[in-house]
Amino acid sequence: MDFDLILTGGGLANGLIALRLAATRPEVRVAIVESGAAVGGNHTWSSFAADITPAQVAWTDPLMAHRWDRYSIRFPDHGRTIVQGYRTTSGERLAAAVGATGTTVLTGVPVAALDPTSVTLADQRVLTAHAVIDGRGQGPQQGGRNGAGPALDLRAQKFVGLEVELTADHGLDGPIIMDATVPQHDGYRFVYTLPFGPRTLLVEDTYYSDGRDLAPDVLRQRVLDYIAAQGWTVARVIRAEVGVLPIALGGDIAAFWDAGAAGMPTVGLRAALFNPITGYSFPDAVRTAEVVAGLPELTPAALYAALRHHSEATWAARGFYRFLTRMLFIAAAPAERYRVLQRFYRLDDALVGRFYAGRSTAFDKARTLIGKPPVPLGRALGVLLNS
Repeated sequence: MDFDLILTGGGLANGLIALRLAATRPEVRVAIVESGAAVGGNHTWSSFAADITPAQVAWTDPLMAHRWDRYSIRFPDHGRTIVQGYRTTSGERLAAAVGATGTTVLTGVPVAALDPTSVTLADQRVLTAHAVIDGRGQGPQQGGRNGAGPALDLRAQKFVGLEVELTADHGLDGPIIMDATVPQHDGYRFVYTLPFGPRTLLVEDTYYSDGRDLAPDVLRQRVLDYIAAQGWTVARVIRAEVGVLPIALGGDIAAFWDAGAAGMPTVGLRAALFNPITGYSFPDAVRTAEVVAGLPELTPAALYAALRHHSEATWAARGFYRFLTRMLFIAAAPAERYRVLQRFYRLDDALVGRFYAGRSTAFDKARTLIGKPPVPLGRALGVLLNS
């Protein structure tokens, strides 16, 4: 065998698996095969510090490019600052961390075919391993309404972001994770801003939409217009980032796995491991890395069983959050979707933190739903009765 484990796809999930194995089982010979130019690509991943355990915060902390102790939200009817930790890493940081581990990294080599013990590259080289994990993003069986298959009912969170240097200090002391005071287009629209330095920002124009299509040039201009409206002047654009993330409304997770390649271990978005209402994937990638690193044997059968169980258990635990996404996408008219989040952000800080961490208590769930719904009552009841 060329390797003990081959990770196809150099994204977040496989990158963290490589890091965790290097730290806890350095004898395992790991390779990453990535079709793009670098592990991590041109991506930014953020998460709330409370989304993972203190031990997980500790081992992922060297990856973090930026940390804040608070973040803000803005809606037409109210705004607030929430004193909770928020962290961000980047594809560049992930690539550097993986590169320092001794992991074999092959970039610029598309995968032509794979099975649980081998990978055939587009140049016809064949790599063999005791096991292969597929982490190449969303798979063809993830379909639902906007994809090729019936397994999952997904919508899209799509964005265009610009990292910019300004001519003067911006004055922010933390991220603005949702500014929904902007005109609403194509569903729920908000602008997301991360302050990377006194004069450096990442600003993303973001949409919760029914379709995956986006117009990068239009959204890029909206980002620049938003920056100007804040009274900031751009000295230069450092880079641009474009993304389309899944948002889950429902589906059959067992059918999803059954529709995939038989016995093929999968991770990340390809394993439906993402927050169903925010699309965040970092906490799930951390937990997946620990699942893999904790297995006594890294065989295809052991990996498939453990990863499928982890995916199905995670999906089962998140029914409440998928119910809320159905309220957002089905019960609310597209231009009124912001009202659902606007109402939610009137709840207390601790509840909001548990919500994002996926640890809402029974009281939290009741508190989130009690009261006059911010959507038409008939539509809300329709979602409830069909759940």
